[in-house]
Amino acid sequence: MPRKLEEYGLDLHGTMILEEYREMLPVFSRMKSVILEQLENCIQRSNLVVTAIEARVKKEDSLAGKLELKGHKYHTLSDVTDVVGARVITFYNDEVDKIAALVDNLFDVDWANSVDKRKLLGKDTFGYMSLHYICRIPKELYFDPKYPQLNEYRFEVQMRTALQHVWANMNHDTGYKSGVEVPPEYIRSLTRLAGILELADDEFSRIRRNLTDYRRKVEVLVRDGSFDEVSLNGDTMRSYLSLDPFRSLNAKIAAINQAEIQQLSAMPYLEPMLEMGLKTLGDVENMRKTCSEKAYQLALHQISGTDLDIIASTLGLQNVCLVYAAETAGEKGVLRFLDCLNGPSKYNAESAARICSQLARIHDM
Repeated sequence: MPRKLEEYGLDLHGTMILEEYREMLPVFSRMKSVILEQLENCIQRSNLVVTAIEARVKKEDSLAGKLELKGHKYHTLSDVTDVVGARVITFYNDEVDKIAALVDNLFDVDWANSVDKRKLLGKDTFGYMSLHYICRIPKELYFDPKYPQLNEYRFEVQMRTALQHVWANMNHDTGYKSGVEVPPEYIRSLTRLAGILELADDEFSRIRRNLTDYRRKVEVLVRDGSFDEVSLNGDTMRSYLSLDPFRSLNAKIAAINQAEIQQLSAMPYLEPMLEMGLKTLGDVENMRKTCSEKAYQLALHQISGTDLDIIASTLGLQNVCLVYAAETAGEKGVLRFLDCLNGPSKYNAESAARICSQLARIHDM
């Protein structure tokens, strides 16, 4: 059974607002669904990745508590701008402003009542940081004749980072929500924590910017063929493979049997190449140039005389690596390469011996 309105101990004005709240609950529930759906679709279209998108209708007892403290501020329920609230939590600081731009384009923003909490803190203070927009749903975005009030009531959208969200929840739970005055020493601890979280937020954003700059620099170096200046790792390997450096060798191998080429990822070869001592893309490119002909001859021994009509797009790279491993470390090197690529197996030793035997015959030709 719902509580009787008079049980909240509000004055007549507050009781009337609470009564209106009960009457409008179906509207608020529909608003919440529409807001959440619109935000999710908009953010998905933008290709931004966020940690959470939430929406809620303020609970009756929470609204009653607000009216008890600040009821004189509200003439009607429509003056309470957070009865329906949404929250978007991002990973990085700069994404908060990107989300804000999306919200501005999506809804009608009441700028006079919106607030950027980030700008309210002084240069030497730390605390609650969040961007709050007060909005309405425009009719051109969504209109339901059954709920015309849906476009009239305002709602709040909070935007902040995950670390700012941690601070907000901790401050809420340990501060005014308890109804007990917090001793100064605890306030100081919370403020120190806010400073640490703000620093961490800034550092995460800085690291991401630096990584983005690094990846762009790598792409330019790879595109210009400056392979010796680029370390071999996951990002640089992808940039190198985007040039399709083994296309000519694979086409030559496929022509042996007029085979089709099946596209497969070559990223599993990164770890074996690092294991072989390759440190830069220059090392990989030199290996490709010096070992490609023997890699083709090895393919002749592997597939000529067979009816194989499909080859993997990684075959050229694989054979180049096998030739390189054999020439630098012999049969043991080939075995280590196969173990690293496919996992240890008793069959790898047989394969390594057979490959080295084939390469020896190629060398004698």
